[in-house]
Amino acid sequence: MSSNTPSNPANKAPKNNAAAAPEAAGEHKVSNFLRQIIENDLDKGTYASRHWAGTPGDAAHHAAGPLDPAKIRTRFPPEPNGYLHVGHAKSICLNFGLARDYGGVCHMRFDDTNPEKEDTEYVNSILDAVQWLGFNWEANGQSHLFQASDYFDFMYRAAEYLIEAGHAYVDEQTAEQMRAARGDFGKPGVDSPFRSRTPEQNLARFREMRDGAHEDGSMVLRAKIDMASPNINLRDPAIYRIRRATHHNTGDKWCIYPMYTFAHPIEDALEQITHSICTLEFEDQRPFYDWLMDRLCEGGLLAHPAPHQYEFARLNLTYVITSKRKLAQLVYDHKVSGWDDPRMPTIVGLRRRGYTPESIQLFAERIGVTKSDSWIDYSTLEGCLREDLENKAHRGMAVLDPVKLVLTNWAEAFGADDTTEDCTQPALPHSAIAEGQTPPPDRVFKIGKEVWIEREDFEEVPPKGYKRLFPGNVVRLKGGYVIECTGCARDADGTVTEVHAKVIPGTKSGTPGADSVKAKAAITWVSVASGVSAEVRLYDRLFSDPNPDAGGKDFIEALNPNSLKVVTAYVEPSLAAAQPDQKFQFERFGYFVADRVDHVAGSKPVFNRVTGLKDSWAK
Repeated sequence: MSSNTPSNPANKAPKNNAAAAPEAAGEHKVSNFLRQIIENDLDKGTYASRHWAGTPGDAAHHAAGPLDPAKIRTRFPPEPNGYLHVGHAKSICLNFGLARDYGGVCHMRFDDTNPEKEDTEYVNSILDAVQWLGFNWEANGQSHLFQASDYFDFMYRAAEYLIEAGHAYVDEQTAEQMRAARGDFGKPGVDSPFRSRTPEQNLARFREMRDGAHEDGSMVLRAKIDMASPNINLRDPAIYRIRRATHHNTGDKWCIYPMYTFAHPIEDALEQITHSICTLEFEDQRPFYDWLMDRLCEGGLLAHPAPHQYEFARLNLTYVITSKRKLAQLVYDHKVSGWDDPRMPTIVGLRRRGYTPESIQLFAERIGVTKSDSWIDYSTLEGCLREDLENKAHRGMAVLDPVKLVLTNWAEAFGADDTTEDCTQPALPHSAIAEGQTPPPDRVFKIGKEVWIEREDFEEVPPKGYKRLFPGNVVRLKGGYVIECTGCARDADGTVTEVHAKVIPGTKSGTPGADSVKAKAAITWVSVASGVSAEVRLYDRLFSDPNPDAGGKDFIEALNPNSLKVVTAYVEPSLAAAQPDQKFQFERFGYFVADRVDHVAGSKPVFNRVTGLKDSWAK
């Protein structure tokens, strides 16, 4: 096998470098038992004798190559049958991050052995997600982007070897018969009546399967191990099945396809993976993984030392479901707008919501890696995002529930009703600017006779402790003047249509007289003259139940009816000039992002709420 570079047109590796390591190896404070395993292997030189021929291949192929320049090799091996979610993001950060931190290489591999559910749409979305998270598959001048279907020839060769060595046989029982004969945890399995066939008979039958002589589902190739094994996964597992389906990469070349448990170890070995990291549900499959590696290494097909599988607990995040089937139901039943709906836990959804690669990397690092299942509260993810955006997101003022404030003495104070004045505020607070860093230009916005304020910032009869606008109270328009509230106007239904106040000249922020009048509070506002109307989407958690599908619950019933509210708001000019995907902190409200799909610079802005300034779900 000289080369197995995927034929997918997206095979070109990105030029961007993998994300910088957050900490040097060995300095991590969070729990990650995999680091201990890797460091122990490096100390012992477990994989120091490996060779790497530059492309995946069998034992002879790699023996002809030089010593492997990578100290370890990991892989991220998704099946291209859907969009990746936050759980996959943890795996991406883990596999690429470990390779980065220990002088290794992480392979980007598509486990495309199931032709019925796979599509190039998913291939491209997965590649985009990995790159967006800050990683790539190029190292030592080579691209390490592979796909399992390029190994089908070798997998078939390995299957024939197992048959010839007496380690596999063709079984013609029905699926129901095989299931009944397998036994259970309290009862050993029963040998198939076809188990005693000779290698020659099995080989002939297997080649008939390959050549399309038999119907789908009529027979399978099984490994011959131990039908009495206490591990049911070792009771002669199926390793090949007949399935007539067009494959997105190999077309109609094959009508038999390897089972995942057979294909995955072989893929690892051909790629010289050292540490094959997967989630705990594959722990019971590890004995078969090792059995297969031993048999194929014994036969000289695969190189020593073989890869080793390690399992970690998958991500369980509150208020989230990660089942691809259930996520697809949300999309196809129009409970959400699509795979990239900002409420979805998909990577494309998180990205559109406004999450940053850095915040997700920080989250993956912070939660650690363990062998025990546990639940991570969604607020941990939101906290990582706030931490990342705090010193990045430019500030701006927006009014989400507007009512007009009229400064009734504006003409008297400044000469004419249409007079406006410039106000300035920093784009970032001083504390967010690192020493030696050039601060961004100040925001500039207008103040005039009429401004928009939040409806909740006025109470004609204020409750106890209320410090904002009510008749006779003095407050500051943030970045502007101090004003004194004089009253309001109402419509026939009693709804407040305008708030009235008087401006106090000489008190504009940043001027010598700014502190001459003491204000009890400062409120945000947007000028009627220069403010811009915007669509603001107030996203919240998609589910109101922290464990929406646990214990057989109907997750649809747990949908949060208030997960999306759309309002027409007014924003200051600096926000109106936003580019798609640009993040901001709307002062007092939280973090928002210009929608990467619907926001078009120069048109009506569209912003998504990313998260509030604090956890609003905390109890």
